[in-house]
Amino acid sequence: MQPPKTDLAPPRDDPFTVEQLKQYDGSDPSKPIYVAIKGTVFDVTRKADTYGKGKSYNIFAGKDASRALGMSSLKDEDAVSDYSTLSEGDMKTLNDWFDFFSKRYNIVGKVIDLPPQGSQAQSATPAAL
Repeated sequence: MQPPKTDLAPPRDDPFTVEQLKQYDGSDPSKPIYVAIKGTVFDVTRKADTYGKGKSYNIFAGKDASRALGMSSLKDEDAVSDYSTLSEGDMKTLNDWFDFFSKRYNIVGKVIDLPPQGSQAQSATPAAL
C-alpha cells in the first residue's frame, strides 16, 4: 500500500456534473484521471498504471463508484454513486477508502448532480406487477 502524501495541494471545490466526470475516465491520455467517492472528486492521474484505460481499477475512473468501493467489488453494475443500501461493514470500508484517497490524491472538486441516495437502487428495481 502506498504511504500518505505530504505534498497534496489544498482541496479544490470545482463543480463537476456526472456527464463532465465521464470525460476523465483515462481513455484520453491528454486529460487527467478522476475518481469520485461520496461526491468528492480525486485526481488519480499519477496512478494511471492502476486507474488508466484497460488497467485493473479503471472501473472507478470517470465516475462516482462509491457503492463498488464499499463492497470491494469490480463489477460494472456496482460502480454507482448510491451507497444507501450498504451494510454497516461495507459503509466502514467505503469510509476507509475515502480516508485513503484523501491522504494520497488531490481533491479537485465535487459532483454537483448526483441522484439522491436511494434513488438509483429504487429505479433499478422492476415495478411490482
